[in-house]
Parts: sequence; structure tokens; C-alpha cells
Amino acid sequence: MHEFGYAQTLDRSIGKFASFAAGVSYISILTGVFQLFYFGYSMAGPAYAWSWPLVFAGQLMVALCFAELAGRYPVAGSVYNWAKQLTSGTWSWLAGWLLLISSTMALGAVALALQLTLPQIWSGFQIVGDGTGALDFAINGVLLATVLITISTLINAFGVRLMTKINSIGVFIELTAAALLILALGWHVVRGPGVLFDTAGFGENHDLGFFGVFLIGAMASGYVMYGFDTASSLGEETKNPKKTAPKAILRAITASFVLGGLILLGGLLAAPDLNDPKLGSADGGLQYIVLSVLGGPFGKAFLVCIVVAISVCALAVHAAAIRMMFAMARDNNLPFSRQLSKVHPQRKTPTVAAIVIGIIAIIPLIVNVSQPAIFTILSSISIVLIYLSYLLVTVPLLRRRFKKVWPLPDTGTDNGESEAGFSLGKWGLPVNILAVLWGGAMTLNLIWPRTEIYNSVPPFAWYLQWGGVMFVAAVTIGGALLYRLRIRHRTGILAEHAAGITGQSSPSSARTGASAVTSMVSDSDRTRAARPSA
Repeated sequence: MHEFGYAQTLDRSIGKFASFAAGVSYISILTGVFQLFYFGYSMAGPAYAWSWPLVFAGQLMVALCFAELAGRYPVAGSVYNWAKQLTSGTWSWLAGWLLLISSTMALGAVALALQLTLPQIWSGFQIVGDGTGALDFAINGVLLATVLITISTLINAFGVRLMTKINSIGVFIELTAAALLILALGWHVVRGPGVLFDTAGFGENHDLGFFGVFLIGAMASGYVMYGFDTASSLGEETKNPKKTAPKAILRAITASFVLGGLILLGGLLAAPDLNDPKLGSADGGLQYIVLSVLGGPFGKAFLVCIVVAISVCALAVHAAAIRMMFAMARDNNLPFSRQLSKVHPQRKTPTVAAIVIGIIAIIPLIVNVSQPAIFTILSSISIVLIYLSYLLVTVPLLRRRFKKVWPLPDTGTDNGESEAGFSLGKWGLPVNILAVLWGGAMTLNLIWPRTEIYNSVPPFAWYLQWGGVMFVAAVTIGGALLYRLRIRHRTGILAEHAAGITGQSSPSSARTGASAVTSMVSDSDRTRAARPSA
């Protein structure tokens, strides 16, 4: 940690599987695939499944760039600290700001997925009304989500050891259930893969034909395959992070692609009737296929595993948001930074940040009761912000490649090992170019003001349809102004987190590789980094 100017204040206890599990649980194939299958299917039919390998190919390019960065900078806050090493303070602050807001909003969206599954397991989970009315459905969803976020807050506040232990158990259950579900659906296949090329009836009323509805349906896959950077965001708490984090990032996205893709394929080939309207409705979808194909007891057993996946996904999203808030706060880059960066002396976890994230995540859920269209907009925007924050890393990284100042030369550590834990070598430039092109195209597709996404239910209004564009613009421009006018002038590592201040370590233990890191920072950033040690 001395390489980056920080003292080691967090608990370094995460092993290889726990690091991998953090990335897998954030992506959470069972959560995402089961939550969004109905949406993709209702837009483009069975052929929407082709968006899964398409999104994987694009996100893999981003993940490879992130793995290279994680091999050098496995620090809390992932994209924020990566951008800080690659470019100016404003750019890096925006990367952290956008991801912090999006992760907090995503936590609420993930928790709401309980409403799609729990009442199908047992009607008693529909606590408010019978669930047939939109208001009952929405209020009950908020109630269940609030309970889950509260539990997640308590676990994350208690300490990373408890969080990762629960998360690892949950991920093991999720992966086992996914494998068994693939086998079960494969056993009940009733049609061939030719159905994946069936576009009949979809896109007939769209200006762009099937391509237009496919772009919309592809958002169901785009909403799932992100968050793999969580493995590096927990880098300060991971053993041998420069080796472990890059592998965890790549393994997480690859495992999620393989298992998620096979579940999608199995569900489509095993569905009793592809013309059943329940496949494209929120109270049906893939859950309905599983219950129909496997029967009550077995089907519900798999739905229980989905609930486990949703729960650990919420834990991982919450944990990532906490590390982002903590990373920005210890650099004095947020209001109330000293309080938000406070680490519990025994549990060695940012307890205040955990509680604040939990409270903020619950507040937007109330909107879901009175105006579900607005919450759909907020959920969609949270994904747009994540893709934007990723671009704020891949773009400056590509710029450094063109200027031939990346990758940095391996100076080697004191014991002769390579400084970088992962390198793309000669493939770095083409992979980085594809990552930027993909990120830009997907961001445009996500923010495109379609009524199907941003004004899907009455009342129809222009401000709802353009809500995504206006909100993203407001958050980005407002954030940039906040930083430039109020925060930039006081930014710098807080004394209690600076290397050599807390007494837990001594500056003399810093490795010679620190000079390589310093060379990556702008002149103004170097001045700020030096201020606390003075």
C-alpha cells in the first residue's frame, strides 16, 4: 500500500476463491438472467439469446484491460484509483462518482428482484395484498428489498471476513445450482437450436425491423455482465492481490458467460410453449419455465437457489459501493470524508460507509410505489453510469498506449518477481481499441431515449422518455462542477490513511516500484499525494 501513499488499514484476509466469488456474485448470472429474461424475450423472442455472446465478447475486452490494471493497482475503488493513475483528477473523480451512484442505485434494483421470485416459491411472501394489482406488487417488492438491504448493511458493517464467508458459500450454491439446472433443462429439451433463428412476429412494427428490437433486447444481457472489477476493488483485502485479482476478474466473467448462456439456451429449448405470454411477463419469465418443466418441488428448490444468488449479489454490490465511497473519502474527495473513510478499529471495515450506502439505496425504492416508470428509468440509468465509468478508464488507458507510455516497464520487486501481475503484451492495443469502441456503442444503446425503456407504462410524457439523457447529463455535469468548484482545492490523502502516519507501517518499507506509479500521476496529483507525508 505504500506504493500508493496509503497505510494498510483494511483487513487483508481474502483468498483466491473469495476474490473470484466477489466478481461472480456481482455479475450473478442467476439474478440477472432470471430477472431480465422476460424483458429480452418480450422484445426480440428466442433470438434475443444471441445478445449474450455478443455482450460477453465486448465486455471481455474491457475485462482484459481491467485485469492488466488490477495486476498493477489492486486498490479499493478500482476504476477511481485506476483512472487516478492514468489521467487527471477531474476525470478520475468522475469515474468514481459515476460508479458510486450507479452501484448504490443497482443495489436497490438487485434487491427488488426478490419480488419476482419469492412469491412464486410461497404465496406467503406476498405480504401486501395478493400481488395481482400493480400497487400490491410494487409495495411488496419495496418491503422485501428493504429487508434484504438492511441485512446486507449489517453483514458488510460487521467485517469483510463475515461478508466474504457468506458470499463464498452463496456463490458455491449458485454455481452448483446453475450446473444442475443446465443438466435438468437439457434433460427436458423439446426442440432444436434452430428456434434461436426464429424472428417471426418480432420487429414488424419497429422502424429498424428485427435489428431495432434486438438492440433493445440486448440490454437484458448488457444489464447482467458487469461488476467484474469488484475482485480488484477488494484488492486491499486480498492476499497476493497483483496475481489474484486479474485472474479473478477473467474467471468471473468467463464462468458467468458459460453458465448463463447454457441456462438461457436450456430454458428456450425446454420451454413447453414459446408462444405462452407468461414468458414475456414480469411474473413469469424463466422462473415460469423452470416451474413448468421441473415441477413444483424441484422447480421451487431451484428458485430458492435464485434467492440465495440475489442475496449474495446484493452483498457484493453493497461491498463494491462501500469500497468506492471509502477510497474517494480517504482522498478527501467527498463531503464528510473523515467520517465516511473511518475504519472500525477491531473489524477493520468502513462501517460508516456501509450504513450510509444502505440508507441511500433504500430511499429510491419508495419511488417504485407511486411511479414504477421512474424507477425503471433510474435502474436503466445506473447501468449507463457503470458503462460510462468504465469508459473513463479504457479511454485514458488507450491514450497512453498511443503515446507509448503504457505498459510501464517491469522494474521488478525486491524478491525478483515481476511488478505486473498480468500483461496483455502486444495484444494490448487492439484489445483496448475494441474495449473503447464497445463501451461507446453500448453506452449509446443503453441511453437511447426509447419509450420501451424510459416510458414503458402510462402516463406517457416527454420528460420520462428523455429522463435517461437528462439524468446522466445532470449527474455528470453536476459532478464535474462539484469537483471543480468545491472539492478539487482540498483533495489529498487524509492524515489517518497516509503511509507512515498511523504507525502500522513505516515509509521505509515502500518498494522501489513506487517511482513507476508516481510517473503515472499528473503534476497536480503528485503534489497532492506528497502533501500528507510532509
